[in-house]
This record gives sequence, C-alpha cells and structure tokens, in this order.
Amino acid sequence: MAAFLHRFVQAEDGLRLHVADYPADDPGARADAPVLLCLPGLTRNGRDFSRLAESLAGPGFGYRVLCPDQRGRGLSDRDPDPSHYQPPRYVADMAWVLDRLGIPQVTVIGTSLGGMMGVMLAAWQPERVRGVLLNDVGAVLEPEGLARIAGYVGRQPAVDTLDEAIALTRAANAAVFPDWQDPEWRQMVLDTWRGEGDRWVPDYDPAIAQGLANGSAAPPLWPLFEAVKNLPMLLLRGALSDLLSRETVAEMQRRLPLLNAVEVPQRGHAPTLDEPAAMAALLRWLNV
Repeated sequence: MAAFLHRFVQAEDGLRLHVADYPADDPGARADAPVLLCLPGLTRNGRDFSRLAESLAGPGFGYRVLCPDQRGRGLSDRDPDPSHYQPPRYVADMAWVLDRLGIPQVTVIGTSLGGMMGVMLAAWQPERVRGVLLNDVGAVLEPEGLARIAGYVGRQPAVDTLDEAIALTRAANAAVFPDWQDPEWRQMVLDTWRGEGDRWVPDYDPAIAQGLANGSAAPPLWPLFEAVKNLPMLLLRGALSDLLSRETVAEMQRRLPLLNAVEVPQRGHAPTLDEPAAMAALLRWLNV
C-alpha cells in the first residue's frame, strides 16, 4: 500500500489548504514521475480518491498522485468569506498549490465540480494540463440533477452516531448506488463525514451552499469546452445519472475530437471510479 504525505500549502489569501501527496512507489519510478491531480465533487474531499491513489502510486504504475481538499472541505481551512466558495477561486487555489509544490504539468481526474475545474485550469493554463478525466459532468448540466444537489448541500444535520450518518447517506444516495451493501455505505460515510465532539457532521463548511446557483438551471458551457477541444479527455457517465444526459455526451463527442466516452453501469451521479468499467477505461486512457 502506497503511503502518503500530508502537505499544507498557504493559499494566496492566507487560507491553509491540505493535499494528500502519494509519491510514486515503484522501483523504476523516476524522480519526475508523471503527476495525477484528483479533484473531488462539491461536498467531497480528497479521501474520495484514496484507494485509487494507493493503486496508481504503487508498483506497476508509478504515478505521483495529489488529492487536495478544496477550501472549506476536509483538512483545509474554512473560508470566513463564503463568497469565495466559487469555481474560479478553487481553480486559482489549485494552480497556486502546483506552483508551490513545483509541479509544472498534471493530468486531472475530476469528479463533477472537480472535472469542471480541470477544464477551467486547462483553458487558463493550457501548458499545465495534459488531459482531463470528466467523471459524470459535461457541457450541459441537467436541471433535475442540479436541483437534487442544491436540495441537500449545507442542509445535512449533525447526528449522534455513525449508524445514523450511514442511514442518512444511504437514504440520500440509494438511487445512485443501487447495488451497494453495508460496507460500501460505511466507507462513504468515513470518507465524507467527521467526528466533532460526540457528534458526526458532514466534512465540509455548510456555507459552500452560498456558492450554488438556484439549482433550477445552469447555462450551457460549450464555449469553455470548445476552448480546450484539442485536449485529450475521457468522459465517464453513470448510466443512471440525473446530471449528465446521453444526449449531452453524444454532442460532446461530436464537438470534441479527442474526447472518449464510457458509460458506467448501475451508477448515478457520480461513479466512484473503482467500478470495473470505470477503472478499465481509466487505465486505457492513461496507457497503463
């Protein structure tokens, strides 16, 4: 199992940002091993990618894998100004972190918001991004999925026990992971909640909800994607997704010549990337 380092980087505005840094653990790995930057979704944190990072940093692959917590999540500082909880700020944070760590180029693996951040970073600093994996996010976001997300962000209550947190998480996500059993739900809670005193709370600042739109609509993002149309991209869509439609995927394939798309069975928004179809597609795309 690959070990990781806790790194803390001070953002431009002084907030402390946490990054789990998995060095390449391979006898043949170079000191300048290729770097994967794993960016989680809106309410999630870098722990979403811990199992994937352990694999890809380990023998046989030899990547260096960075799993940051965005501001307001995980071990990163909460922002006293909630207006900063916006994608442009998050992207600027990641560029700053990469600069401070001396990393000139990355391949981004991004879930939902993280995928959008990867595309934004590539549009802003094209020389920095080798490619982007988009995990269940694209140029058009469906109102149904946006409304569902807006309905729970910042509204999940603190609970007294781990079992209560598991029950709430299962109830909110049963349609997303219809084949999950107790161990998977428990692991999701351990990745996305934290103990606070004698209670369990979601591991993010509830104020991130202030950075959301009203949840009913979002403008299409075709100009952003077409600005990076020559960037290698892999698009994973959960077959049950309410945020990314098959029609949008087909149109993205038409407009973006270097985009490959794979559908992940029995998943809504969003796949966890340990599914056989997702992992096989990821490894093919990385050419490993």
